[in-house]
Amino acid sequence: MSTSRPGMTRIVAGESQTPKRRRALEVALTVGLVLLISLGAVVASAVARDSNASAAPDAAGTPAAELKLGYFGNITHAPALVGVQKGFIARELGDTKLSTQVFNAGPAAIEALNAGAIDATYIGPNPAINSFVKSKGESVSVIAGAASGGAQLVVKPEIKSAADLQGKTLASPQLGGTQDVALRAWLGKQGYKTTPDGGGDVAINPTENAQTLKLFQDGKLDGAWLPEPWASRLVLQAGAKVLVDEKDLWDGSLTGKPGEFPTTILIVNKKFAAEHPQTVEALLKGHVEAVKWLNDTPAAEKAAVVNAALKQDAGKALAQNVIDRSLKNITFTVDPLAGSYKKLLQDGVDAGTTKQADLNGLFDLRALNSVATEKTTAAGLGQD
Repeated sequence: MSTSRPGMTRIVAGESQTPKRRRALEVALTVGLVLLISLGAVVASAVARDSNASAAPDAAGTPAAELKLGYFGNITHAPALVGVQKGFIARELGDTKLSTQVFNAGPAAIEALNAGAIDATYIGPNPAINSFVKSKGESVSVIAGAASGGAQLVVKPEIKSAADLQGKTLASPQLGGTQDVALRAWLGKQGYKTTPDGGGDVAINPTENAQTLKLFQDGKLDGAWLPEPWASRLVLQAGAKVLVDEKDLWDGSLTGKPGEFPTTILIVNKKFAAEHPQTVEALLKGHVEAVKWLNDTPAAEKAAVVNAALKQDAGKALAQNVIDRSLKNITFTVDPLAGSYKKLLQDGVDAGTTKQADLNGLFDLRALNSVATEKTTAAGLGQD
């Protein structure tokens, strides 16, 4: 962990030199992390109930002295990268100090949010669903969308179809994460069985993205379901081919937007939002401005700014062809595509990473709809 600028903490997962020998340990640690997240969500639920009973904040709330914001060093988190890099969020926060922390995967960010180490975070939808379910609705609220698309199953060129995956080894970024659930759900629809510990007809090894690239290059993985820019890196730098582009699995019947599915959303700790609604609104103003900038800016300038932010937050800029391909695969939107969440929950249930639950109350889009031109719906799962 190293400090890269004032208020910025960069977390980089260590890369194993002997990943194969440590695979069993990594899986055990990953399962342990999921259990820890569950405990954190329960604690968050208790803290929220305590605060409702004992704390007596002003009815209108007060601006926070500090906003601790999490996000990933991925192109799918470009609204955060741009919002921080160009100062959109800090400017809207005014006197509220902005501190940022960079994560590698969703479950770790959820653990930090539930523990109070951060107040809000950009994240994939499935870890947010898991936290909401495990805390019985007390831990987090989805307050905006950020990105749609930009996730693919990329494989060795000799794999021609799903039928060729029997006995193969695939990777996902982290057990219970959005791409992990998508991979397990898709394999299930192809007739394959998988287990959280890597067993079944197709072995799934949750692996940090940089390690996935190296393992694929070394021939130790047959493929991976990855977000951008990692899908593009495996295709352009390691010779992988696209077997499934996740956008082709979403026909728009749940959201009215064919080909769109939530990849990155913005969530907030419910207790923080209740105590500091002005700060949440300011965050959303900066977020909306960042998304608008991404959609209005010419491709070359957009790629340059995003790449500069990636170099700062992830430690290295991307090759031009990688960032260009990645950005073409992503739609930046403040719509969280709430109509898709019952399916996302069911996919998690089928994958064995979450349990069936009522998602009513997951969304609070009132502040977003007060500051954004595009009006979004909670699809009956909260307030809008």
